Amino acid sequence: MISISIVTVSLNSVPVLRDALASVAGQSCRVEHVLIDGGSTDGTLEVARRHGRHLAKIVSEPDRGMYDAMNKGIAMASGEAIGILNADDRYAGADVIAQVAAVFEDPGVEACYGDLVYFRDGGADGERIVRYWRAGRYHPRRFYWGWMPPHPTFFVRRSVYERFGGYRLELGTAADYELMLRFLLRYRVKVAYIPEVLVEMRVGGRSNASLAARLAAHRNDHLAWKVNGLRPYPWTLLCKPLRKLPQWVRRVKR
Repeated sequence: MISISIVTVSLNSVPVLRDALASVAGQSCRVEHVLIDGGSTDGTLEVARRHGRHLAKIVSEPDRGMYDAMNKGIAMASGEAIGILNADDRYAGADVIAQVAAVFEDPGVEACYGDLVYFRDGGADGERIVRYWRAGRYHPRRFYWGWMPPHPTFFVRRSVYERFGGYRLELGTAADYELMLRFLLRYRVKVAYIPEVLVEMRVGGRSNASLAARLAAHRNDHLAWKVNGLRPYPWTLLCKPLRKLPQWVRRVKR
């Protein structure tokens, strides 16, 4: 079985970090877990030390945002393949990393991804799934119709990062979109789809926080194509948010 590293980035994440740590610690196979913190002041590091005894590395220092932190973690990771798990996300089950590792047993596979659900904390009523992102199998033309894989489910061989680089900070909240576009469409990295829910993600996110943030993200989506020398269809980036609509009505089997 190949070695897998997970990079988690955090900043003042006390309310949610414990879930992320537990979901990695509870995996059925061994995994290297690296925590990159942006200099939290709310007790995040205390939570990490108390509930993250499995953590291989903990770094806490100022950074230039979460994608800078992800790049730091990727540089520190020693696994043959690397996944990103944000502090407010968690793996959907104990066998997620084992499934990923099994896919990478094929030496021709350079990346993989799966499905994702969004959930909302419901207080006394418990958690509730509000969206189901069924990614589906990859074809290069799908990017031109607004498709992208769920970034928290995206695992990549370390050699791919070494060849093609990490996250571009100037792309803002579109940095993950640009990276996947670069790897899959520009460089045609061979990717596999795992048709299972791999990650559970709390609702929210900076790119959807306001109309201004959404417009900025849209501009950066355009730039993601431009910096890679790729030309989208006139409707490509209009399709991107429209593809999310079925996620609100699709049911997931649990």
